[in-house]
Amino acid sequence: VQLVEFGGGLVQPGGSLRLSCAASGFTFSRYTMRWYRQAPGKERELVATISSAGRNTNYADSVKGRFTISRDNVKNQVYLQMNSLKPEDTAMYYCNAVGPFEYWGQGTLVTVSE
Repeated sequence: VQLVEFGGGLVQPGGSLRLSCAASGFTFSRYTMRWYRQAPGKERELVATISSAGRNTNYADSVKGRFTISRDNVKNQVYLQMNSLKPEDTAMYYCNAVGPFEYWGQGTLVTVSE
């Protein structure tokens, strides 16, 4: 089983990034997928959730209207489109799969700074 995140990096405030998470080794389409983040010195925070078929999504209040979660059950990938990024979005972003079992990726770092 693997969850591999990519797409993180350094971006200026107001910019955009698209995170991807590639899943393998389990039946991706049976799992709810989530993005979490953890900033230095802070607890891990749930950012966005998407249901197994992609029909339902939920967002943390801090990212509503700026972030969009989506998935492709053919490619076994989940995405997080992040727009209007702010310095407080700086964090390690983790992909999480919840279903019969729970899996985590290793994270990808997003830094929002001048």
